[in-house]
Amino acid sequence: MDKYKPERVANSVASELIGKIQDKSAKIGVIGLGYVGLPLAVDKAIAGYEVTGFDIQQKRVDMVNQGINYIGDVVDEELRQVVSDGRLRATTDYDEIKDLDIVTICVPTPLDKNKQPDLTYIRNSAQEVAKRLHAGMLVVLESTTYPGTTEEEVKPILESSGLKCGTDFFLAFSPERVDPGNKLYNVKNTPKVVGGVTPVCTKVAATLYSNVLESDVFEVSSPKVAELEKLYENTFRNVNIALANELALICDRMGISVWEVIEAASTKPYGFMAFYPGPGLGGHCIPIDPFYLSWKAKEYDYYTKMIETSAVINDAMPEFVVDRVYRILNRFKKPLNGSTILVLGVAYKKDIDDMRESPALKVISLLEKEGSHVIYNDPYIPTFTLAGKVYNSAPVTIELLAGVDLVVITTDHSSYDYDLIVEQAPYVFDTRNATREIKHDREKIELL
Repeated sequence: MDKYKPERVANSVASELIGKIQDKSAKIGVIGLGYVGLPLAVDKAIAGYEVTGFDIQQKRVDMVNQGINYIGDVVDEELRQVVSDGRLRATTDYDEIKDLDIVTICVPTPLDKNKQPDLTYIRNSAQEVAKRLHAGMLVVLESTTYPGTTEEEVKPILESSGLKCGTDFFLAFSPERVDPGNKLYNVKNTPKVVGGVTPVCTKVAATLYSNVLESDVFEVSSPKVAELEKLYENTFRNVNIALANELALICDRMGISVWEVIEAASTKPYGFMAFYPGPGLGGHCIPIDPFYLSWKAKEYDYYTKMIETSAVINDAMPEFVVDRVYRILNRFKKPLNGSTILVLGVAYKKDIDDMRESPALKVISLLEKEGSHVIYNDPYIPTFTLAGKVYNSAPVTIELLAGVDLVVITTDHSSYDYDLIVEQAPYVFDTRNATREIKHDREKIELL
């Protein structure tokens, strides 16, 4: 009979926690209040749970506690409401973990200078949880990482507490699937993938998300499957964007519009999904996640040629953009050195305030390296610092447009008045096809 004891204990402990999840009495903690953590914390609070957010940045903690939003995908009023109702508060004091039933880890997973995974934030967070871990607690890792992280890194750290995973506490991986700026899909209505270390772990974690989200919860057999699924999602986009970028390079040599080619291909009702070229690849996930997969694959003596080739293509696009700028200016007998160039948009995608890994930053750096005077505008990013230099967004006025040598559209924000831009600027280099609806002055527009 003894051999069945662990399962009985696990089920008993799990049943108690599931009951608390279902009646909304479970207390939840979210470690990391960035682009992933804050939206999750708000949604869990809206669902009726008492949520505590943890962050090492005092500024973020203070802003949350004041109901001040700093993440684009969070609705200002929803944040104010859950804070006002006492459903959400933030702290830097990790000792409060000991009073929680559930902890979700949503910390950054960057690459180091050699483009190898840096799990420092995950390990540190797991250690903070381990110090306060108690029986009946659920821990969910949401940070994007390589397959095996949950079981090989997080689990041993948590079990150093003396408690056993699957028996005393529960551990799962559930990747975040936030698409910043997406007006159709958000945290609430995007299907959730969950993989626990044991079937009981999966059940407990799936119960949590089923009670928080409006979408389906898809259970997989292990954390590794869930970890790899997330990497595959973003690698899929990375590779296909690279294909679109390579098509743009080919079309440039052939004198063919890449945008027209993609539009024509998109008429096929099956077997084709449109991806579009641009000045490079940005954001935290798509440029980074494939390297997690590539790094892990080497452990199995496999080299991901397609993934690494796609990274080379995407990484080279800012240089291609600058080369095109050089060629455009040359047609007007203007040197790149000394020309004034207005860069429109430094966010990595339209209508968001996130400039992580934005290709526009590399474009700016390369232009200035060649001696260009760069002015930028971004309605979502009023200021930023690059290589120690502070940049301030310049208002897009008629005077500014008329006074520059070239306008380069690097982010196609919806708020830009493209009619005015094309009308007043001497010439426009559009890397996003943002001017596709403009009928006048087409001779002043050059597309990527």
